Amino acid sequence: MGFEATYADFSADPARLANADVRLRGARFAGSHLALSAGGTVSLEFEVADPEDVPQVTLTVTALVSKAGGSLGYAPMDVFLQGEPVAVHLTVPGGGDLPQDNMFAVPGHLLKPGTNTLEIRSSAEARTMLWLYRVTLDPVWERGRSERARTAAAARDSVFAYRTELRPAHSSSAHWQPAPRLLFHVDRGEHALPAQLGWRGTDGAETAISFQSNMSDFHGCRRDADGSVHEYRGRVVGRWAYPEGVDQVPAESLHRFHTEEGWGGGWHRSHELRLLVDDGGAAPERMTWRDRRGNSGVVVLHTLEDEAEVTEVEASDEHVAAGETARNLLDDSRGKWLAGDDTALLDFTLTRPATVTSYVLVSANDFPDRDPQDWTLHGSDDGHTWTPLDSRTGETFDRRYQAREFSLRGAPKAHRHLRLEITRNGGAHEIQLAQVRFIEGPAGQGFTGYYQRHDEGPIGYRGTPVAAPSPAGLPAAASRVASDLETAVASLTETAQTLAALAARLRKH
Repeated sequence: MGFEATYADFSADPARLANADVRLRGARFAGSHLALSAGGTVSLEFEVADPEDVPQVTLTVTALVSKAGGSLGYAPMDVFLQGEPVAVHLTVPGGGDLPQDNMFAVPGHLLKPGTNTLEIRSSAEARTMLWLYRVTLDPVWERGRSERARTAAAARDSVFAYRTELRPAHSSSAHWQPAPRLLFHVDRGEHALPAQLGWRGTDGAETAISFQSNMSDFHGCRRDADGSVHEYRGRVVGRWAYPEGVDQVPAESLHRFHTEEGWGGGWHRSHELRLLVDDGGAAPERMTWRDRRGNSGVVVLHTLEDEAEVTEVEASDEHVAAGETARNLLDDSRGKWLAGDDTALLDFTLTRPATVTSYVLVSANDFPDRDPQDWTLHGSDDGHTWTPLDSRTGETFDRRYQAREFSLRGAPKAHRHLRLEITRNGGAHEIQLAQVRFIEGPAGQGFTGYYQRHDEGPIGYRGTPVAAPSPAGLPAAASRVASDLETAVASLTETAQTLAALAARLRKH
């Protein structure tokens, strides 16, 4: 390889550089770019190991000419390599607001071993400013390599804080009013910054924004919970590599998920997803984004329940000949438990004592008059002495395979054994149920949604929370190291699983 990835990214101060040293004359940093006045120069020095391997160089200069009030701007650009002209008096568009990618084919014979010098000048005849955003250089056979490296490096600083403002929609004469700071972080391990972001709060407020290419500003709209609509804009005031910056919000505002993607008839492990949106209002319940590569995702957050695991179940009676036994109550199949009496006992043994806060009964496939109507749930530590936990009378199920959840009243305590004592049904001579589950309480937030890669169709996307408590007894610094190691191992594991899944997809095609 003749030379490594080479770029100068002027969207940050100091500039982000790879295989490059930069010298300026008549140029200054202007928030999202370098501003070159008439005669201003940017010199970029980069190293080339073996120019014989590079027949041609692809040079991309991303620039824009500032306007002169409402008139077109004028700031021609000259480009030289080793003092040899590549472009002379190039007129960069000056009537728009978006920077332009200007691409040049540079002959390989202009390169030399060691240090090479690229010079970009604003003409001495310029009447407005030449705004320079970034410069990349690649061997012709590897075009885009340096831009990919630049965006990956920029994506490492993925925690953003913006100073924001609002004004009423359709009121251009209204003044912008300060609004709460926006802090966000979206990362699923693909080294791509967001181009658009949207979210809905638990109070019903909705926001959608779009970012400048260098993430310096955003513009969008917001509908408050009361229905009022505003223009919404912001300017970046802070940017960090994770986990810096997230300590500015409560820990529960940052969501970390183990994720799965649904395709090919199954679910496959994917990258960890981290989400944080804090706009000073209610917590988000739905988030959407599209990144710079054209990938997009939608997630709807919901509370997951932690289910107590049952290791053993015994029934006062069961229909063994038909396979309608109490063990069927512990799985998700369409099987059922059937007892040949109008009262029954079900005894459940848990893997460990659990503080059950609710339980779920699922009606069976037929004969509603077999459904339980009156019952009591008991708890025990030893399986012999029982304490009533919850009693119900006159309960009904509206349909077959209906799951009904019943919450325990009062302050729950942990029990290893649970007994469901059914004392009346709907009038039949048998009692039946399809499933019984015991819930310990909320297990954090998960999500359901979809993900769509550029030029592909949407696929299923779901996640469960990453449990990352600090190791007990460790100082804060050691705790962070342990967390980083855990994350690194998980990332390597997920990468290997993703590659295996991708290989399986390719074999099917």
